[in-house]
Amino acid sequence: MFRRVGEESGIGLAIHPHMLRHACGYKIANESADTQALQHYLGHRNIRHTLRYAELASGRFDRFWKD
Repeated sequence: MFRRVGEESGIGLAIHPHMLRHACGYKIANESADTQALQHYLGHRNIRHTLRYAELASGRFDRFWKD
């Protein structure tokens, strides 16, 4: 099913179920979730694996200051 949807979407990537896990991690990181909480949610033993999601989160500093 994932392969078929990927082909029909025309994005040019081989789609697989594990991509949903990555998408979930990026979504949570973009919502400025606590990195340790995200680590436990994703089941990562090493925090470095979780930091990949947080490093790419464009809005991770949005809540630091009020305008």
